[in-house]
Amino acid sequence: MTWKQHFTSSVGKKLVMAFTGLFLIMFLVIHAYLNAMIFLPDGREKFEAGAHFMGTNPLTRILEIGLVLGFALHIIQGLMLWRQNAKKRSAGRYAVNAGNATSKWYSRSMGLLGTIVLLFLVIHTAHFWIPNRANQFMTGEEIDLYEKMQIVFENPIVVALYVLGCLSLCFHLVHGFYSAFQTLGMGTSRYKSGIRNAGIAFSIIITILFALMPIAFHFNILLG
Repeated sequence: MTWKQHFTSSVGKKLVMAFTGLFLIMFLVIHAYLNAMIFLPDGREKFEAGAHFMGTNPLTRILEIGLVLGFALHIIQGLMLWRQNAKKRSAGRYAVNAGNATSKWYSRSMGLLGTIVLLFLVIHTAHFWIPNRANQFMTGEEIDLYEKMQIVFENPIVVALYVLGCLSLCFHLVHGFYSAFQTLGMGTSRYKSGIRNAGIAFSIIITILFALMPIAFHFNILLG
């Protein structure tokens, strides 16, 4: 079997989704940790120091390339799997009914949830990452991301969109976390319950940390 066949086969698609998904989960942990600094005393200084390190460290800048590629692969393979599953569902009513009876709604809605998360990602990068990198390229200096968040999250509509994006991310992670480990052969009866519970806990914690950021800025309830 060629590399192309490995990549385009059903098993290959799932493996790519699993590995890229776990890589993106690690990114979420780092991103959430950096965001959580705003809730500490002197949170502005701590956040800006962390953001400066992440934005100027050569290793981080190199990893950004891998991150972009990881997102691209995850999205492409996700769309391919969604299309493949949609064809299977349309093949027969019985298969659809059986699937509905044995799976959660968010498992059947990964295409929709993934699309919402993608739109959320586009909005988020347009607000912060792209302006910061563009300013670095043109002037060699970073923008004040803390001040930028204060301005962006003044708008209640933007805050609502971010919270909706975070909720979509939560359900996407609940399914994706377990599915990744299941694809890698760890979803056996011995570990199934532990992995599923860990995935739920992780998804809730990440969602709360991300959703609290725009809410805290909007209502000005930060300590420092």
